[in-house]
Amino acid sequence: MSLLSRITAPTARHDVARLVATLLTHHQGMRRSAPRALPGTTPGPVGRAVPGGPTGLGTSAARIAAGKATGKPADDAPGTPRTPGAPDERGGTGVPELYCPPAVRDDPALGREVNDRLVEWAEEIGIYAGRLDRVRAADFGRLMMLAHPDTDDADRLLAAGKCALAEWATDDYYCDDETVGSRPDLLGSHLGLAYAAVDPAHLPARYVPAWERDMRDDPVRVALRSGLEHLARYAEPSQVARLRHEVAVLFVGYGQEGSWRSRGHMPSVHEYLAHRQINSFLPCIALTDVVGGYALPATEYADPRVRRAVTTAATAGTLVNDLYSMTKEHDSSGVEFNLPTVIAEEERCSPREAIERSAEIHDELVRAFETEAAALALTGSPQLRRFLGGVWAWLGGNREWHSGSPRYNGA
Repeated sequence: MSLLSRITAPTARHDVARLVATLLTHHQGMRRSAPRALPGTTPGPVGRAVPGGPTGLGTSAARIAAGKATGKPADDAPGTPRTPGAPDERGGTGVPELYCPPAVRDDPALGREVNDRLVEWAEEIGIYAGRLDRVRAADFGRLMMLAHPDTDDADRLLAAGKCALAEWATDDYYCDDETVGSRPDLLGSHLGLAYAAVDPAHLPARYVPAWERDMRDDPVRVALRSGLEHLARYAEPSQVARLRHEVAVLFVGYGQEGSWRSRGHMPSVHEYLAHRQINSFLPCIALTDVVGGYALPATEYADPRVRRAVTTAATAGTLVNDLYSMTKEHDSSGVEFNLPTVIAEEERCSPREAIERSAEIHDELVRAFETEAAALALTGSPQLRRFLGGVWAWLGGNREWHSGSPRYNGA
């Protein structure tokens, strides 16, 4: 089920929904929470992560190293054993709280402006015709505002929002929603044509008019092309190429889930987690520097260590959506893929145990990114430190958006 479908599905009325709501309720007074800042960065006037002294996550890495040298434990270092009897990351029901940084900023007026403009664009392009109330209620403008605190430029946030909404429309129209034309037997063909809207096909002259009609006659292709054109006002060619790559990978994930649905296959946990790395928020996260107004060098983005850190963060952020979406009813096909469901099927455990295990996996991934980002920031370029800071802020904004959306919290 796509992000928009999950958001706008009716609220589930069952014990699992109440359990998830309890799990995801924010509890104040926790002994430890994820640090606000990234390695070597400090928040700027509007939440900008700018190069600075060793604060936040960076000092965590430094304290770990110092602890090894002195033999003393590092305070609040990832993986530090909890003192027996001390409060831990649990709520009143004993369900673990998600480990995630806080949102850097919340500017409701900016979020509304971006959301209004995004809905206007969707109407102009023709996606979700007759359903724009769903798009407005999803409040993707607020998501862009929270997840990209590196800028207060509404137009940059809008460019990122257009790309994201076009990608999610691809999922709805081609993969999930039969009412707008989704058909399993046409999925591969549709995704191939959709990718050609992102990475234009160059045909002999006599075939160009027919090809252009194909591109113009489908609102998803129009949206993908329009979103990329807007982004290109701010992105360097290497950044546009990066997004094209991430979208191609995303479409592979759409095809993989489509094959599961068409044959009634429930994936194993390890297969599903690998899938969630490619069918994830990674195309959104990849735009961190574009929205922020700088460029991470292509060689650094492609560094295997950076790739591992960023994909780990993307998987964790997408598992947040898995958990929150469990408060919604399943789709009409009765087939739903999310981590708790897959764990329950494979391990034959209760919904509570599956949800708790999913939260543990999320936390493990966030801490892995935290540790790896700390190490990378100590030796990487200023742009890499800023980018990693932006990814960390993205995780916090993504969690805040999910936790604050009435679409997820009506159970």
